[in-house]
Amino acid sequence: MSGVKQYDRTELIDLAIELFRRQGFNGTSTAELVAELGVNRKSMYSEFGSKQGLFEAALERYSEEHLSRVLAPIEAPDAGADAIRDAFYGYAEASEGWASGRGCLMCNTAVERAALDPGSKRYVTAYLERLTSAFRHALGNAARSGDLEPGADLDELAAFLTMALIGVAACMRAEAPPEQLHAACRVATSMLGARSGATAR
Repeated sequence: MSGVKQYDRTELIDLAIELFRRQGFNGTSTAELVAELGVNRKSMYSEFGSKQGLFEAALERYSEEHLSRVLAPIEAPDAGADAIRDAFYGYAEASEGWASGRGCLMCNTAVERAALDPGSKRYVTAYLERLTSAFRHALGNAARSGDLEPGADLDELAAFLTMALIGVAACMRAEAPPEQLHAACRVATSMLGARSGATAR
């Protein structure tokens, strides 16, 4: 039937996310996007308006879907010290496999685009605020359960953990040795109390 789309918008965005994640915005040409998405240039521009429009749609979906899954443990009502540690070690462990050289799309964008592009900066700023808020929430629970030193400045710790996790993700993108990332995560979370259960390496 004429006028009926022969593609699914969400599937196109998911394909674009992976390409942008591997190559960045500047490293991805329109021709590569057309080839990866399997649609013609006219359809891509009709759906998203521009490469920038597609990139922002990718950031929106990445935030809503991927980051929501990643941040769920530290945003949970009962999140505490273990949830914070798990967030860091989850990133470090991912560096041993599929995420090496890919990193986090939002963190990659923070480095590549946030200072240059207002559209990208809007998503990065929202992500940093959300991540800091999640850490602050989990730290509050940790403090109440005795997993932090009395009088610890929770706002400063939340800011530190946010910057530390962004650094880990950036190094994962740069294919830093996994043992270095595990060491960084151990140091970053060393202010937390003794871990319940098995000790992460």
